[in-house]
Amino acid sequence: MTPNLIISGFMATGKTAVGRIVARRLGRPFVDTDEEIERRTGLSVREIFARHGEPFFRGQEAALVRELAGQRGLVIATGGGTLVDPQNVRLLRTGGLIVVLRARPETIAARISNPEERPLLAGHRGPELVARIRELLARRKAVYEAADFTVDTDDRNPGEVAALIVEFIKGGAAGDT
Repeated sequence: MTPNLIISGFMATGKTAVGRIVARRLGRPFVDTDEEIERRTGLSVREIFARHGEPFFRGQEAALVRELAGQRGLVIATGGGTLVDPQNVRLLRTGGLIVVLRARPETIAARISNPEERPLLAGHRGPELVARIRELLARRKAVYEAADFTVDTDDRNPGEVAALIVEFIKGGAAGDT
C-alpha cells in the first residue's frame, strides 16, 4: 500500500499550496485538515477557537488524524500545531512520511496579511508578531525537527518546494533542503 505523505510545519510556510501541487503531481487525493475541520463543523478555525477554544479544535484535529491515518495514498496538509500532540505523530507515522516546511519568522510574518485571522497570532503586529512567531517556533522546534524530510520555503515558490518533495518521495533526495 502507498504510504500517506503528511505535509506539516508552521503556519504560512505553504502547506496547503504545496500539498495541492504535490498531490496533483503524484496523482493522489489531497486533504487539508484545517479545511476538513471547517467543512465538518461549519465554522472557520478562527471561529472554532473563539467559540469553543483551542482544546475543542485540537480534539477535532485528533479525531480527523485518527481517521486519515487509517487510510493510505493520501497527501495530507496538517495544521501547524498538529504534530505537537505525540499521539497524532504516532498515528501519522504508522502509515506515512512526514515532511515539514519551514521558514524564517520574518518570512512567516510577511506572508501573514491579517494576524487576526490566525488565533495564535491575534493581537500581535510588527516586531511583536515576529517575537510571537519565534516563541511558537521554539516550542515546536523538536517536533518539527523529527520530520522525515524538511524543506526551507523562504526563497522558494510552492512549485519549487513541491518538486523537492516529489523528488524525495521518488527516492532522489536525501536529508533536508
